[in-house]
Amino acid sequence: MQRLSFDEVIEQILAKDKRYARDAYEFVREALDYTQKKLFKHKPRETPHVTGQELLEGIREFALQRFGPLTLLVFDEWGIHSTEDFGEIVFNMVDAGLLAKTEKDSRADFANGYDFDEAFRQPFLPSSKKSSKTPPPNSVRA
Repeated sequence: MQRLSFDEVIEQILAKDKRYARDAYEFVREALDYTQKKLFKHKPRETPHVTGQELLEGIREFALQRFGPLTLLVFDEWGIHSTEDFGEIVFNMVDAGLLAKTEKDSRADFANGYDFDEAFRQPFLPSSKKSSKTPPPNSVRA
C-alpha cells in the first residue's frame, strides 16, 4: 500500500473539515518543527513530543517572525481566531495520522492559551498604546 503525501492527507482533511485553509495546516507543521528545534536544541529529550502549551508558544513566536504585524490578518484569512483553532488543526492532523499524541494530550490543551490581540497586535503598538495587565507603579487604585 502506498503512503499518502502530506498534501494528499491535507486534501482528505479539507474534504471533511472546511473551517481552515490549507496554508494553516502547513503553517502548524512548520511551527511544530520550529518549536521542536527550539526546545530540543539545548535540552534533548527521549521523544520529540511537544505539549499543547509549548506548541502554542512556538506558534506565537514563529507567527510573529514570519508575518509580523500582519499575523492577525493572515490567521483571519485562514479561519484561525483563537488558540482553540490551533488545537482543532492539530487534532485533525492527529486523526489523519500526520501527528502523534500521547494519552495526556487533548484539544483542551489549546483552550484559552492566549489572547490573540495581546499576543499578535500588542508587540507592534507604540508603548503609549500598549495595554498593561498591571497598573504602572505609583498609580492610583480605586
